Amino acid sequence: MTTLETPAPAPAAPLAKPSTAARAWRTLRSSRAATIGLAIVAVHVLIALLAPVLTSYDPIANNADQALLGPSWEHLAGTDQYGRDVLTRVLYGGRYALGVSVTATLLTVALGTVAGCAAALRGGWFDDVLGRVLDAVLSVPPVLVLLVVVTALGTGPSVIVLAIAVVYVPQVVRVVRGAALAIVPADYVTAARARGEGTWAILRREVLPNITDVVCVEFAMRASWVVLLISSLSFLGFGADPPTPDWGLMVAENRTAITVVPMASLAPIIALATLVIGLNLAADALSKAWGVDRVREGR
Repeated sequence: MTTLETPAPAPAAPLAKPSTAARAWRTLRSSRAATIGLAIVAVHVLIALLAPVLTSYDPIANNADQALLGPSWEHLAGTDQYGRDVLTRVLYGGRYALGVSVTATLLTVALGTVAGCAAALRGGWFDDVLGRVLDAVLSVPPVLVLLVVVTALGTGPSVIVLAIAVVYVPQVVRVVRGAALAIVPADYVTAARARGEGTWAILRREVLPNITDVVCVEFAMRASWVVLLISSLSFLGFGADPPTPDWGLMVAENRTAITVVPMASLAPIIALATLVIGLNLAADALSKAWGVDRVREGR
């Protein structure tokens, strides 16, 4: 009697490892802090975009007859010393804060990422010279660097963006370089070099895709600091020019009348604080989701 042998079961296919983006999205959805942070940032963006729809007042037009009015149904947050609606200026101030901050952060992270990756790939004298230059810039207090740049080139959004880049690019370079140094010894980078690929090709194809998480976390964290720094510049008189609706400028203009119309100073402070808190919560959540140790990466 012939005994039929049962064929051995085929080995199970290995489970697909979830992508970095999928893991990050799952963590963000399960994190209450991340949800709150992203919701706060989304509300600020939405309000900034819909500012002309949400208010009918002109954010820069003066009205001496309506100066220093308290909150009312007509002016929910009152008016400032020039008779301008405070709530309107806060809503429009979000446009300036987000527009300049996002532009400055994008430029800063882009330049810092390219320089950091290039330093890690090239090494040698290029890495040494760049490191010494960055150390020299980092030895100067950021506010002093900002004031020097603004004093030399004048005020305006483009100058502020340039000043922010001068201050924060060295710090981004250090973080990205630390992340890239862990990728450079990898076999696929060595193989790319053996094929004769250039530095920029290796950077674009091999290094950047493997440090995207670090760059994204760095962008989110820098954005919160840039918002604060821009408002600080405006408060000191080196940022937005009057009558631009800017939160830091609003606090500077209305601080002398804080006992008469406190909302003229408190409203922009609340707006700035909530935006920074939202950005920080989102950045911390991204850092945990992707397992990015910002201290280890060179922070």
